[in-house]
Amino acid sequence: MTYNFNEIIQRDNTNSLKYDFANRCGKPEGLLPLWVADMDFKTPGPVVEALVEKSKHGIFGYSESGQDYFFVLKDWFKTNFEWDIRPDWLVKTPGVVYAIATAIRGMTVKGDGILIQQPVYYPFSEIIRINERKLVVNQLVYEKGRYTIDFADFENKIIANDVKLFILCNPHNPVGRVWTREELTRLGDICLKHQVTVISDEIHQDFIYPGHQHLVFADLKPEFLKISITCTAPTKTFNLAGLQISNIFIKDRELRKKFVDEMTKSGYNELNVMGIVACTAAYSQGREWLNELRTYLVGNLDFVRRFLSEKLPQIKLVEPEGTYLVWLDFNELGLSEKELEDLVINKAGLWLDEGIMFGAGGEGFQRINIASPRVILEQALTQLEQAINNG
Repeated sequence: MTYNFNEIIQRDNTNSLKYDFANRCGKPEGLLPLWVADMDFKTPGPVVEALVEKSKHGIFGYSESGQDYFFVLKDWFKTNFEWDIRPDWLVKTPGVVYAIATAIRGMTVKGDGILIQQPVYYPFSEIIRINERKLVVNQLVYEKGRYTIDFADFENKIIANDVKLFILCNPHNPVGRVWTREELTRLGDICLKHQVTVISDEIHQDFIYPGHQHLVFADLKPEFLKISITCTAPTKTFNLAGLQISNIFIKDRELRKKFVDEMTKSGYNELNVMGIVACTAAYSQGREWLNELRTYLVGNLDFVRRFLSEKLPQIKLVEPEGTYLVWLDFNELGLSEKELEDLVINKAGLWLDEGIMFGAGGEGFQRINIASPRVILEQALTQLEQAINNG
């Protein structure tokens, strides 16, 4: 490999949320952190070089992206997903969660029903509640180690709660599903039937495991494009979250106007100039790095799979089809949520994401981020093994 993903990079005392703020996040100091979706790998060299060159220029004034930025996006989505985007669809925001919150406020009013599929990325429920909308849950069905959708319940929940907005997570975080064409089409057809707008969070779209394919929801049918707000970003892909840049695509003029008007209300106008630079460099020059990273992550997943099978068979790996966030089933241990938390944090010394954070169906699960050098993964799993064996 050209890139060394085994390199251990010191991240303590770098103002890293992942490493430096355990107490602020309600955790004891000294835990090995494999929680938030933040990789322990350096971003691609060309991105770093582009940021350095911009820094040398020495002026960081109000900034906007030009045509070159859009053309880089256009090439990325066409090459990777066979999706033809247009300039007028693009709205740039500082992050996908910000974009979802903006859409919630812009497309609904207080009390409106918004549907999500738990267990799912926990900010979804947080921003629904804090904006005083009604949280509606279509819980995913977990059987024989795999998650599926209860479509009858999905439609019934929409009807019973007069749902206005559905937040789709694809690839799904944390359960790792990459929804198929059939599944996405059934969801979309139901939403069309009941005039439900779809926010499609596709931020993990660049991490798909062999044998699976990411499909852009909005691109499956012309009718879906008209009801879709597609949320993407280079931040998960290239470890750029701190630079705050995301690309939101809204074809329908009325939906886009509502979204932009709500952004204006929040006072957000100009982009982070370094985000523009980083996104442009990443999408135009980061492909080799990403391809090698994907290979490395496949190796990490193989390592986790083998380790659990050989040394911790009571912990079940929910096989991911996408993302570098792995969902682990601890239910066979027969522990209460408090006991499971004690095991992971106090006995194993690990900082993972508790399954209950993700809502209904998260009980007895933990989410682990495998985007770290393999030796760190080995250390984490060994600590877990020792904690379980020592009772």
